[in-house]
Amino acid sequence: MNRLLHNGVMRIVFWNIRAGGGARAGKIARQIQGWAPDAVALCEFRATPPSRALAGALAALGLAHQCTTADRGEPSANRLLVASRWPLRRLRSRAEPDEPGRWLLAAVEAPRPLVLGAMHVPNRVTGRKYAFYEGVLTLLGRWRRGPALLLGDTNSGLPGLDEETPVFGPREEAWLTTLERSGWRDAFRLVRGTAREYTWYSPNGRNGFRIDQAFVNQALRPRLRGVRHDWGRRAPSDHAALVLELDG
Repeated sequence: MNRLLHNGVMRIVFWNIRAGGGARAGKIARQIQGWAPDAVALCEFRATPPSRALAGALAALGLAHQCTTADRGEPSANRLLVASRWPLRRLRSRAEPDEPGRWLLAAVEAPRPLVLGAMHVPNRVTGRKYAFYEGVLTLLGRWRRGPALLLGDTNSGLPGLDEETPVFGPREEAWLTTLERSGWRDAFRLVRGTAREYTWYSPNGRNGFRIDQAFVNQALRPRLRGVRHDWGRRAPSDHAALVLELDG
C-alpha cells in the first residue's frame, strides 16, 4: 500500500465483520483493499484461522502494525483488531471498561498522530451494557491524550432517530448525550445532521438501526472531512462499514 496519504487525507475504516469472518474472510480482505484505508478497526474479530488469515491479508496490504484483544485460549470469542500502516502503541487505563476483549485503544504514530479506539458495547440482555457505559464515560471524561477517534458497534442509538422501530431508551440517549457534552461528537451527525441511515438490520423484522458509530473529540474535530456508511460490493457482513476521512 502506498505510504502517501490520499490527497492529504487519512482514511480510516471501522467494520463489524460478523463472527470472525469465517468463509467470507477473503472477500472481507478484498473489500477493505478496495477502500484503501490507512487504518482499520474490526469488530467481532476472533483468534480463529479465518480471522488470523484476514490479519495476514491486511498486513500484506500494508496494514502491518496491529493490536488485537483476540485470545487463542478463547478462539471463538468476538474481539477487536486495530491495524495501521503506521506503528501502533497499545494504551491502557485503570478507568477503561472492565469487559474482556471489548475495548482497545492504540496511539497511531502517523505524520499527524492520534489515538484510535475500538469498542463493542454489550447488548442490554447481557446485563453488562450499562457498566460498560460508565467505564467509557469515566475514561473519556478524563481524556488528556490529544486528538482521538473512537469507533464501535455500540448497540445504541438515539430514540426515534437511529431506529426504524422503538428499541433504544432513555439510558442509551443519556449515554450518547453525555458523550457529546463531554466533547465527543458523533461524526455522522456532525456531517449529515439528522439524516436517517442504518448500519444493521434485524434478521427477523428487517428493521434498521444505526448502531455503528464514530466519535471525534474536540482536538480531532477540525480534521474531520467526511464519514459515510458502505455495505461493500458483496455485503460480506450484516453490518455496514464506516469510512471516515481526516485531514492527514
